[in-house]
Amino acid sequence: MASNRRDFLKHSLIGAGILGSGLTSLVVLPEAASAKTKKKVVGAQQFNMCGFVAPKLDVVRIGIIGLGNRGPGAVDRLSYIQGVEIKALGDLYEDRVEKAQNILTKKGLPKAIGYSGSRDAWKQMCERDDIDLIYTCTPWAMHTPIAVYAMEHGKHAATEVPAAITLEECWQLVETSEKTRKHCMMLENCCYDFFELMTLNMVRQGYFGEVIHGEGAYIHNLLSSNFDKEGYAEMWRLKENFKNGNLYPTHGLGPICQIMNINRGDQMDYLVAMQSNDFMMAETAKRLAAQDGFYNEFAGKTYRGNMNNTVIRTFKGKTILVQHDVTSPRPYSRLHIVAGTKAYAQKYPTPARVAVEDAWLNPEEMKKLEDQYSPEIVRKVGEMAKEIGGHGGMDFMMDWRLIDCLRNGLPLDQDVYDAALWSSISPLSQQSIANRSASVDIPDFTRGAWKNNQPVELTLKGGGTTGVNKKK
Repeated sequence: MASNRRDFLKHSLIGAGILGSGLTSLVVLPEAASAKTKKKVVGAQQFNMCGFVAPKLDVVRIGIIGLGNRGPGAVDRLSYIQGVEIKALGDLYEDRVEKAQNILTKKGLPKAIGYSGSRDAWKQMCERDDIDLIYTCTPWAMHTPIAVYAMEHGKHAATEVPAAITLEECWQLVETSEKTRKHCMMLENCCYDFFELMTLNMVRQGYFGEVIHGEGAYIHNLLSSNFDKEGYAEMWRLKENFKNGNLYPTHGLGPICQIMNINRGDQMDYLVAMQSNDFMMAETAKRLAAQDGFYNEFAGKTYRGNMNNTVIRTFKGKTILVQHDVTSPRPYSRLHIVAGTKAYAQKYPTPARVAVEDAWLNPEEMKKLEDQYSPEIVRKVGEMAKEIGGHGGMDFMMDWRLIDCLRNGLPLDQDVYDAALWSSISPLSQQSIANRSASVDIPDFTRGAWKNNQPVELTLKGGGTTGVNKKK
């Protein structure tokens, strides 16, 4: 759809004799139009998946695709959740499937059906009639194709971040989920970290007053990891860095979007992105190529800049800053900032803390806040989540919440519109950078439904019934 709009404008300008006349640099495409221009809604919503309730599943039968970096952890975590059957495991490489099978057999669980040896083997898994949910942990480029195919074959889809890497893929997810009425959840685990959940609950109860600004980030020195020959199959993660933009926006963005009721009462309007040059990746590739011929194909490539800053403005006049830096030697940070009219909260790079009237609360006051505002999900499974693991427990809480919602017929905390919107920041930031940081309109994937959609529900009303097998 975006492509059609661009082609229409291009042909119109050619017909008017503007393009080709030396004035090309003055042309602003629709995606970079002024925020004062009323945004058009593209098409009509087929069905509103926000708040959608699917039929209850007594047992959630899962197929997991991608068993390299993230997949084995998912197999382990899901095996602790009652009401789950891991029916199938798939990966291009057979040895990875076998290693994941061992996770199940060591716990006395039956082996899953294995799929490997072909780049399309995962399709056979999606076509089975004894699977309810496809859980995807593959390289990014496969996230949307697998989710779409799964939904088209009657399965709910859950995918690691980002859910999509192009605007076209974002719309594919939305349209397929609406058409099939199957859930499509992006597995944004940071929405289930303890402090992020607590600040969300505090916002819901008015502690911050009106939230006016938020910040999130993914700052993680992955320079050596991205160039590690054994780290990612076919060096796919390094190859993603051939692109500019915020390539990984959702960790910092997701919790802030839920806090600001994005897609549920407010909506993103436009963004501006600015990026530094690359001062490290090309030099690293050159140095490694001089030592090892394996890296020759990566020497001489153009890499994304070290630091990306993307600023978003919402229709209600609120702002969000999202940062991305995976190469410079900075301390790890998923910066989480909530700035309201009454209070302020920040986590990373310092420990989590809250300020009122320009002054940080002391440890005793912070403990009282935790006692008062820790949401039900943390009280129910928080300690078990910490024990089972996965980024301090947030991975397990995410998985448990997904399964509990499916088993009890509850709406998901993250729906397909969140998956599409949060993922879209990556290609949109690329557009802004390519146009000297011009503002870029952000699509409304809800097609106007955000005005009446309801905020994320933090209570376990109607759910919370799913048990957990204790870790041995």
